[in-house]
Amino acid sequence: MAPKSKLKLALVGGEMLRGRELKDALGRSSWEGLDLEFFDDDVREEYSKLTDFRDEARVVKALKGEDLEGRDLVFNADPGAAPVLRKLAKAHKFRLFDLSEAFNDDPAVPLVVAGINDEVLDRRKVKLLANPNPASIILSHLFHVLEPAFGLAKAVTFVMQPVSAFDDPGIQELASQSAALLSGADPEKKVFREQIAFNLLSHTEKPDPDGSCTIELQAAAEVKRILGRPDLPLSLSVIQAPVFHAYTLAVYLELLRDADLDGLEAVFADQPVFRMTKYREGCSASPLTVAGKDEIFVGRLKREPSVPRAFWVWLVADNLTRGSALNAVETARRLLGSKAR
Repeated sequence: MAPKSKLKLALVGGEMLRGRELKDALGRSSWEGLDLEFFDDDVREEYSKLTDFRDEARVVKALKGEDLEGRDLVFNADPGAAPVLRKLAKAHKFRLFDLSEAFNDDPAVPLVVAGINDEVLDRRKVKLLANPNPASIILSHLFHVLEPAFGLAKAVTFVMQPVSAFDDPGIQELASQSAALLSGADPEKKVFREQIAFNLLSHTEKPDPDGSCTIELQAAAEVKRILGRPDLPLSLSVIQAPVFHAYTLAVYLELLRDADLDGLEAVFADQPVFRMTKYREGCSASPLTVAGKDEIFVGRLKREPSVPRAFWVWLVADNLTRGSALNAVETARRLLGSKAR
């Protein structure tokens, strides 16, 4: 029997939050003979930077196209390296999977949520694909399971974004501001224009003339692309929350067919990507309890008494696990087929 060939992968930006989580997810995966090499655009001297994978020390190499050639798939978590990698992928003919959201607004680059629109991987030989925004992944799963069962007339979503959406600098700013305020010092503001500790921000970037921000338009457009529903009746607003990890979504739904709370719970309970919580007994679906978990947690379900067939759904999911790394790993296994087993 011929020996199994190793699956040759590479990761660029392994020090970014999404890169670290992806490395951990790949390390925990059941893939046999996984060969993962690490690259960084900042490396200038050989052996100047080390990391580890599956309890083995690894050298982080300089970003050179000839070293990436022949890789089955190259993951990128560094938005700064994305433009260079796109050129290298074309010149050296390797597949590039971007997790940095650098190409998410390019209609020529497939956005994939594993288990929902895998057909885009089968229709063509994909050379460049992208991981959607975490909010887009969560909402795509929600509509994918609810719309076939009940139909959808309208959806309005309030997305509470964690500071880890801004990588380590966002986490450090929330931590340092919290410590400063508790000690009576003035908080420093570098990442966010306004104080984020013990506060909520309606936006973190300049709105367009209609009041919308880029992230809001991007997330809504991504969900419609993923589901193949340009007419999806979705409105979305992103609120910056003073939490470290996990996206929290309050989703208002108007359904086309009759439903009740038991029916909604049954739909979620039947899907492994969701975890239905005992919301009548407590608030276990929260950023604090969900951080680091793999599923999308379903919290309080509420019927809207003023509108027929209208409900509120509370969802919480870790933006680095389910909202990034796990989707990338699951998509990669589908893309690579038998090689990924």
